[in-house]
Formats: sequence, structure tokens, C-alpha cells
Amino acid sequence: MMGESGSVEVKISRRAAERLREGHVWVYRSDLADPEQALPRAAVAHVVSERGRMLGSALSSSASQIALRMIAREAIQDGETLQKLWRERIQQAIAYRWRVVGDADSFRVLYSDADGVPGVVADKYNDVVVLQALTQAADRDDLKRIAVDELRRELSVENVVERVDAKMREREDLPAIESRLIAGEKSATGFHLNGLEFAFDAFAGQKTGAFLDQRENYAAAERCATGRGLDVCTYHGGFALHLARRCERVSAVDVSRAALEVADANGERNREQLRCEVEWMEADAFDLLRDWADAGERFDTIVVDPPAFAKTRKKAAEALRGYKELNLRALKMLNAGGVLVSCSCSQHVSEAEFLAMLQSAAADARRRLRVVEKRGQSADHPVLIGAPETQYLKCIVAEVV
Repeated sequence: MMGESGSVEVKISRRAAERLREGHVWVYRSDLADPEQALPRAAVAHVVSERGRMLGSALSSSASQIALRMIAREAIQDGETLQKLWRERIQQAIAYRWRVVGDADSFRVLYSDADGVPGVVADKYNDVVVLQALTQAADRDDLKRIAVDELRRELSVENVVERVDAKMREREDLPAIESRLIAGEKSATGFHLNGLEFAFDAFAGQKTGAFLDQRENYAAAERCATGRGLDVCTYHGGFALHLARRCERVSAVDVSRAALEVADANGERNREQLRCEVEWMEADAFDLLRDWADAGERFDTIVVDPPAFAKTRKKAAEALRGYKELNLRALKMLNAGGVLVSCSCSQHVSEAEFLAMLQSAAADARRRLRVVEKRGQSADHPVLIGAPETQYLKCIVAEVV
């Protein structure tokens, strides 16, 4: 989808201009000086303050509430300049990954605004790359082709799958399409996290197929793991299999039978590395933890890693109640000296709110909890200072004392 030729000047409010100066990269539709101004699809917009001061160039959306995503501090005058900048940003992002996670066969390659390519997400799973175009601009034919070409060339990977987020396409007023193989012949493979092998299918699973953002947290949980372990909301067994390299017994629970079947297969792939077999259990985590806590079940290591409970800021309070319920039950089951690894991938729940929730849960469980580590997403998911939306994953490693 090609953007309209030329560029449009967009004046924004003083509040929005100040936010951009502080490092943010989004301008909401409500922040336009004229909120009724019609913006072209996937075009370059020159962003100016109320006094007419040039603030930089952005990519526009005619539909999204995020009307503008900043792409440069200077004025971009033509499509050729934009394409050159896009290519350079992708090359820089890949060079960063080779520096920080170059010894891994799988990692996030492009992380949207944090890498200066707004709307583009790409993950490498061994010899398959999964690409998502989440905005009108990212879906432009020229910019998508540049992304595919650079990913294949810089990563030496032939296979690229476009994974479609239907809700995001609807929000951006993009035509509905199916996920598809857009380069190469392969969409399924095996990949490794911290020496463990996992199955991957680009057309199945959540997000782009797996959770690369937890790689470093998996390793942190393994370092602390002892005795009897429990992984709550295990999905494909990421935490559970890491625990099983150190624990004497491990149970893992998830509400999805399909996810547990993949997890079980992943366990078989790594049988020789594991100290114990994992007991995979299909159950609602809230019900199971309540029953086990009431029955006096005890563990030495518990991981609580539920899906995002808060899709919007309005859902944050409700999400925190859900997090507290799971962590409260977990704390009641932990032995003295036991370790709780508690995670939240809800961007709308801050670290401070998450820690306050844990404090409240510990008080209600009558347990003293000491923080061992405060962690976030892995280094291949960099955080852009000034843009809190790029920081979403919280992982607290704590000890019952």
C-alpha cells in the first residue's frame, strides 16, 4: 500500500509537543491542533508546534487514534529519503541484535518504535523470520519489501512469514488478509532458548508464535529454582522446562490443552537435559491454586506468568485483582525460603503498581517477601526512554523470608 505522494503539515498541541521533546514518539488524534484534520494514509507528515516550529517528520494514519508516529527529527521531503532511512534503521536494529544476543538462534529483530521503524515487529526463530505490519505505513508495499529484503540479507534467512494481527488491521482500516509465507518455503522449525529446544510454528500460538521476551527471565528463574517447582500458566513450558533442569519435581498448569500438548512435546525434545519429568496439568489456574492452597500443598519454587489481564488502562484495576489472587495463593503454598517468580506482560500495569500488588498479597498471606531481582523484557526488546509503551514486561524474583 503506497502512501500518498508529497507530505502534509500537521500542527499539534503544546502538550503533545512537550511530550515529543521529552522523548515520546506518538501523537494522538486528540493532540492535533485541529482534531478534525483529515490525515492521508501512510504518508509523511511534517509535525509543527502551535507556533509553527518544526518538530520532525512522522508517518500518518487516517484511522488510528495514534495519528502520527515520529520517524525523524528533520523534514523528510520525498519517498526515496524515507526508504533510505527505513533501510538504515533496519540495518542498525539488526546490528544491535548481533551485539547483544548474537549467540542465540532466536530473538526479536525489529521492535517497532523502539527501533525507529514504527509499526513493524519481526522475530527470528532459527531459520524462520516472522514479520508483522501493524500500521498503515508499515503495510506500505515499498516499506514492507525493504523490511523483507533486509531481514533475509542481514540475517541470512530465506523464510519469512507475515503473521497477521486481525484486530490491529481493523483498527488501522487495513484490508483483512490471512497470515502467509511471503518468502522461502518453510514456516515451522525448532529453536533454542538457553540451550533448551522448542518447537515453532509460525501459523500457531500467541504473539508471533512464542515468547522470546522471557528468555533472560527463564534463566533467572532456573538459577533460583530448588525442590518442588510449579509453573502457573505455562503455555509451551518455557519456565517449567527451565525449572526441571534444577528442581526435583515440577508441575505445570495451563487452561489450554493445545498449549500443553506443545509443552509436552518440548519436554520430550529436552528429556536428556531435565532432572525430572514435568507433570502437565490442564486446569483453570485460579481454581487449581485455590484448591491446592486450601489443601495445604507446598512448593519451593513457583512461577506465576499469566497472559496480559489489562488490554486497556481502564482494565488495570481489574487486572491487578487477578494478579493478586494468583500471587496470594502462590505465596500461601511457598515454603520458608521459597522463591516466587511473578510476571506481568500488561503494559497498562506499571512496575510500581505490580510491586504494590505483591506487597498486598504478601500481607494477606502473612508472608514476608524479599525482592531478589526486578527484571523486564530481554535485551532484544529494548526500551525507548520517554516512550513507556515500549516497556511492558515486569518480572519480580522474590524470596519468602
